[in-house]
Amino acid sequence: MATAFLADMVGQGGAVSPDVVSGRLRITKTELAHALGLSRDSVSKASRVASPATQKRLRDMVEIVNRVIPWAGSELAAFAWYRSQPLPSFGDQTAEDMVHAGRGEAVKRYLSRMAEGGFA
Repeated sequence: MATAFLADMVGQGGAVSPDVVSGRLRITKTELAHALGLSRDSVSKASRVASPATQKRLRDMVEIVNRVIPWAGSELAAFAWYRSQPLPSFGDQTAEDMVHAGRGEAVKRYLSRMAEGGFA
């Protein structure tokens, strides 16, 4: 199921679709933009959606949510975790805070470490 979530978000050419992400997570594009730390135009206008910066944040968020689904139990619960769970290793910032700061890769490494039995 988790792999299906990730696969469904990525269209042909490897780009993450904000329309699909917002639809699956049952949020507006404005809410998606806020969750990414971007402007609404970044997830609405085709030229901005295709930008490397927008795609990086979209991909980071989708990959983080995808990794949390097995622990959280659902896509929506994983997204709630992304937005609200303080992460001790990052001074109690949330995954959302970290993605806003361009540190999504650090969160993915943290989740990999946790999956292998590491400590927070």
